[in-house]
Amino acid sequence: MTAAQIINHELPILKLTDTVGDALSWMEENRIAQLVVVDNEQYQGILSEDILLNYNEDLAIAEVMPQYTGVYIFDHQHLYEALGLISKYQLQILGVVDDEQVFTGAITATEIYNQFGELLGTQEPGAVLVIAVKNRDYSLAEISRLIESDNAKVVSSYFSGNDYNGDSASKLTLKINRQNISSIVATLERFGYIVEGAYAHEPIDSIEQERYDMLMKYLSV
Repeated sequence: MTAAQIINHELPILKLTDTVGDALSWMEENRIAQLVVVDNEQYQGILSEDILLNYNEDLAIAEVMPQYTGVYIFDHQHLYEALGLISKYQLQILGVVDDEQVFTGAITATEIYNQFGELLGTQEPGAVLVIAVKNRDYSLAEISRLIESDNAKVVSSYFSGNDYNGDSASKLTLKINRQNISSIVATLERFGYIVEGAYAHEPIDSIEQERYDMLMKYLSV
């Protein structure tokens, strides 16, 4: 998904001839504390509510110095890149331009987070697994194969680790498309994977519990 696909065309865009009072009113109306400033289809930056409150409401926007003049995203860039900018600068809004630097619209942090949540499958029912893996042993294909062998699928995954070729442990977070994952955990543990956490799931019996239950069953025969 690209930035162009999540532009909010209903958001007001500040012109240099608008006033501080106009900007504050539109921010209140749209429940957002930042708006983009544009002049002759060229992105100028972002103005925030806390800055505008220091000025007279009759003052023209042209008299106020915008922030983040060099922070924007191209319309063909991916949602991940938009999320990176929003997070890095703690923005509520992000300007979008085309390859000729012509302003094409703005996207909000709320919409980015919503779309990112859909990409990660957060709205789908299922469990979340956190697996500790050594970087040299990491193979998403192998882990997915083990999960799929139990008639389940990986909805989304996130790998956190910087030394991809080293022996240090990293975390692999998986969203699984079902909540009953006891057998999946048992399978992963049988193959040497360390399941550090499981969330939004039905109660899980660990492989040790499974072996204990089998022993008890055997002894009762």
